[in-house]
Amino acid sequence: MLSGETLVKEKESIANDLMEEIEELDEEEDKKRHLNVVFIGHVDAGKSTIGGQILFLSGQVDDRTIQKYEREAKDKSRESWYMAYIMDTNEEERIKGITVEVGRAHFETESTRFTILDAPGHKSYVPNMISGASQADIGVLVISARKGEFETGFEKGGQTREHVLLAKTLGVVKLIVVVNKMDDSTVKWSKERFDEIESKIVPFLRSSGYNVKKDVQFLPISGLMGSNMKTRLDKSICDWWDGPCLFEVFNSIEVPPRDPNGPFRMPIIDKYKDMGVVVMGKVESGGIHEGDSLLVMPNKANVKVLAIFCDENKVKRAGPGENIRVRLSGVEEEDILSGFVLTSVANPVGAVNEFKAQLQILELLDNAIFTAGYKAVLHIHAVVEECEIVELIEEIDTRKKKETDARKKRSKHKPLFVKNGAVVVCRIQVNNLICIEKFSDFAQLGRFTLRTEGKTVAVGKVVELPPAGNATFV
Repeated sequence: MLSGETLVKEKESIANDLMEEIEELDEEEDKKRHLNVVFIGHVDAGKSTIGGQILFLSGQVDDRTIQKYEREAKDKSRESWYMAYIMDTNEEERIKGITVEVGRAHFETESTRFTILDAPGHKSYVPNMISGASQADIGVLVISARKGEFETGFEKGGQTREHVLLAKTLGVVKLIVVVNKMDDSTVKWSKERFDEIESKIVPFLRSSGYNVKKDVQFLPISGLMGSNMKTRLDKSICDWWDGPCLFEVFNSIEVPPRDPNGPFRMPIIDKYKDMGVVVMGKVESGGIHEGDSLLVMPNKANVKVLAIFCDENKVKRAGPGENIRVRLSGVEEEDILSGFVLTSVANPVGAVNEFKAQLQILELLDNAIFTAGYKAVLHIHAVVEECEIVELIEEIDTRKKKETDARKKRSKHKPLFVKNGAVVVCRIQVNNLICIEKFSDFAQLGRFTLRTEGKTVAVGKVVELPPAGNATFV
């Protein structure tokens, strides 16, 4: 019979072994890479349906839930929308069949943890799409192969072009182009239709700045049927496709480089109350640990990290690329706004009212002139602020692209105005303090878009900030 002391020692030994096993499992979990995937494209291309199908195929949603959504969709005479209900959770989205908010969900493969961001396609909700794309590492551009739908989405006025440009501007460097609805009666898995769509989109992707050979991959799928998503296409369905399925592409795509040792930066996209103030966002640089003392900028609030949540799990730490929720003490909910940045105390992000930027003018509204005094809405990471162009500094001549930057022809005089397609260096002012970085130092906090009356008119990057500690240049 064991003595009391021996029993205590045995219990301690078992407890230590269990703790070691748990830590090993945690480390295994950490070894899994993490990717944020945004689904973009024209309204009704099938983004939400594909997102729902991915969650079903990866075991995140069970058959009973799917049957419930099928009945619900049938009651609304929307039989083909049931998969979208997994991602479109509010009643307005289900009734209209339009994604409004950025849907968010999680799934895993053997090698990778994914956060899905389902961006709205409708032009009225482009600001929400920008919010989703700014948190993403890779993009899935969904194209409808159905006769007429591809053309509507891609021609002038469709959202495909604007979404691609915005994704590139917001730092989505890798793009998977899924040609959806290949099972439609107007397509029937036609290679000719797939090739036609690819041939029309490739030149546009190139002009938007994508390296098509290196960073873009095309594949045919059916989101509603789940074809070519988790497993490769059966030759009896499509005899010409020899390429990978969607999950294979997800597993093989390269993770963009991240800096775990850089200063901590997390733009705040949302906040709510739950036993303290909880903020949501994507870690862009550095790491965060439970118990850390941090700053909320620009209001310089000193906060303490009470808890960190990754997906639905409470974790001790999180690194760059993770979409997380952080419970804070030391600040009130009303003192935090979207676009504020959670930052390290030793190396905080700057807060400014103005900056110099290099802008590419895309397409101004009819009769508009881009000159000093031009007003627009600035979108930079999670910031949405009204801004004014206060000075045009120089126009850059892009016709001599092959010359080195040092020899690029630049105008000697400050331009009074510029037209569509121009590249211009200008000074931009905002009314409220915003937290941004130079693009060359920190791309994710230094790239932006300008929009006017619901239309993207320019994309740009921050090239100069006021001197440290100053909000303006003067």
